[in-house]
Amino acid sequence: MKPRPLAELRPALVEIILAKGHLQLDQPVQLASGDWSRDYIDNKRAFALGPDLALAGEGLAGLAAEEGWDFDAVGGLTLGADHFSHAVAMASGRSWFVVRKAEKDHGTKRRIEGALLGPGVRALVVDDVVTRGGSILDAYRAVVESGAEVVGVTAMVDRGPATAAIFGELGVPYRAFLTWRDLGIEPVGGGDSPAAG
Repeated sequence: MKPRPLAELRPALVEIILAKGHLQLDQPVQLASGDWSRDYIDNKRAFALGPDLALAGEGLAGLAAEEGWDFDAVGGLTLGADHFSHAVAMASGRSWFVVRKAEKDHGTKRRIEGALLGPGVRALVVDDVVTRGGSILDAYRAVVESGAEVVGVTAMVDRGPATAAIFGELGVPYRAFLTWRDLGIEPVGGGDSPAAG
């Protein structure tokens, strides 16, 4: 089956997130980044339905192809990246991996599970929602420590300009599939991002 263009997938994924994973609250809540917002994006709930998740996997795999990011394995920090890692692996025919928040304290004591990463392996790092880039940067560093090459970094939703700035300074290709502009919500931290999907 011929891949669908991103211009066709993007509005469908915006609709899924706004209908199933976006809460607009009366009072601001604190995000994992430490920032506060009245807009809460829950991409685990938004993509709980199989066909919706498959569409997300197709979109993220399509974005990687459009950027020229040829990868062998895709993954990110658990728990936020897990479902998208699996979906992209299924859509692209590649392997998936999961980065634990800390090294396992028993057995193999691995921090990265799933695909075996190391020299010669090209990795795509993903996340569900990024605000200031802490989780996705943690995953990126773990992948680099494994010896694998990070060919690109992406997220389904980028809530502000901080993550693009971090990876820009590192010289690492970064592009989010959707940004706050696509969802019509206020950016966290203000400003505008050149990495808009």
